[in-house]
Amino acid sequence: MQQHQQNQQNQFELNKFEEKEIKLELINSSYQLSQRGLYYSARWSNEQLISLKHIQIDQTIHPFYQTQTQTQTQTQTQTELKEFEIFLLAKTYFDLKEYKRTHFILKDCISSKAIFLRNYSLFLAGEKKKDEELQQHAGLFSENSKAKNPELKTIKNELLQIETNSISSFDAFCYYLLGIVLRELDQKELAKEKLLQSVNLFPCNWSAWKDLSTLCEDYDSLQKLNLKSHWMKQFFFAHALLELQQNNESLQIYQILNNTFINSNYILAQTAIVNYNLRDFDLAEEQFEQLIKIDPYRLDNLDIYSNILYVKEARTKLSFLAQFASNTDKYKAETCCIIGNYYSIKSEHEKAVLYFQRALILNRKYLTAWTLIGHEYVELKNPAAAIFAYRRAVDINSRDYRAWYGLGQAYELLKRPFYALYYYRKATALRPYDARMWCALAGCYESLKRETEAIKCYERAESNGDREGIALHKLATLYRQALRDDDKAAYYFKRHLDARDQQRVEAQDTIEALLFLAHYCSKKGILDDAVNYATRLLDYPGKGKEEAQALLKEIYNYKNNSIITDNK
Repeated sequence: MQQHQQNQQNQFELNKFEEKEIKLELINSSYQLSQRGLYYSARWSNEQLISLKHIQIDQTIHPFYQTQTQTQTQTQTQTELKEFEIFLLAKTYFDLKEYKRTHFILKDCISSKAIFLRNYSLFLAGEKKKDEELQQHAGLFSENSKAKNPELKTIKNELLQIETNSISSFDAFCYYLLGIVLRELDQKELAKEKLLQSVNLFPCNWSAWKDLSTLCEDYDSLQKLNLKSHWMKQFFFAHALLELQQNNESLQIYQILNNTFINSNYILAQTAIVNYNLRDFDLAEEQFEQLIKIDPYRLDNLDIYSNILYVKEARTKLSFLAQFASNTDKYKAETCCIIGNYYSIKSEHEKAVLYFQRALILNRKYLTAWTLIGHEYVELKNPAAAIFAYRRAVDINSRDYRAWYGLGQAYELLKRPFYALYYYRKATALRPYDARMWCALAGCYESLKRETEAIKCYERAESNGDREGIALHKLATLYRQALRDDDKAAYYFKRHLDARDQQRVEAQDTIEALLFLAHYCSKKGILDDAVNYATRLLDYPGKGKEEAQALLKEIYNYKNNSIITDNK
């Protein structure tokens, strides 16, 4: 295993790549991506470029002409020159979001750049049409909310025909568009093949890498990808492993990348998300606060920061974050999600639902919002709506353990434990090191009177650091009541009591542990320990105190009688 991890680390070393070459590639990619309207990818390239400002390049070499020949033939360059003016006009229409005009004016163009923009504008026009259709129906929770882009087949047919008949005009960006169209049409294997071709031809299109990662549902499929050697592979593997909940491996790669991409906001944000997944909330919070200081108007990923503040019950900080995000951009999906979390922590679940709905109106593929609105419906005892929301989350990302876990909770509310069992198993498969998933699965087995399986699950939870202290108490109770094994029950009650003492937490389960251990030690003749446990019970009012008093009296009487007998 250690050898495997060492090989994996060597795979991601950056020493094979010249930092100046990386910088030149990013400059070129920013230009190429912006020319094609791929602004999110261009922004990503520029953000990494800023983190390389310590690297100096020869200013006499123009980076565009330096790398232009890497992606285009001379014939393609001449074709672009002939179509230069019409492409400029089309790009203006595109920037003004006049997508149908863009598509129409480029209808006779044959350069690869024009082919991409023509079909990409048609794709965005179809997305706009789909959103309009959705708005006209019953809303987020209608059956029509899964409407498809009406232009997908048209784009697919044209691109496949061009790929077959004029391969010289079919570049990395055409492969990228064909890949996302095929993915939307549920032709996932073919989509993966086209996206692979895209990233191998033009590695600096971050959107292509992200879309490729959505098609890798497990670690094996990720390892089987036939990727060319390039420094962008490191960013891809780090992102994909994070999506697959391989958090430690992802963190290791980001730490290596940070040696070259110094003070990259993207890497800092991703590292914070890794620590959030690892439930190191203090470190994740510190990193998000650092990110806000560096880039105060960056709202990306701040919904995750709001989740951290919610879990830590930091109401004041969450209130400030909600106000800050609203003042920055109140109509951004992340802002609505942050405000939703703020109302949720105040137990105003109806208002929280309203803001999560607003987030989904702004972005219907917003995974976090679908999951959180599902949680709110669970709180409102509306399992049907919760199930719908969680299913949409799973449709968007089948690796989202929170949605599978939420489905289990919803079906438990409906008293359908076998369904809940299926979904909890999904969650544990995705997060095998998360004690909460194992506790939920164990609870489900308990409700089905399958105590042996429940015990195994609680043992897995305990071995994975059960912070809530549920597993030890449950194990003690199951061994005591179901299996009638007082020795094992005493072992787990003792460990549970030690954990509670260390945490300085006192609750009803503390009384139960003390009472059992007092009686157990008394029966075993370990009277000093029995007296200690019973004496501690005197500090608690109620039935436990009365039983402790009776037990202490019984022990003292026994000791006195023993002394009298010995004296005789």
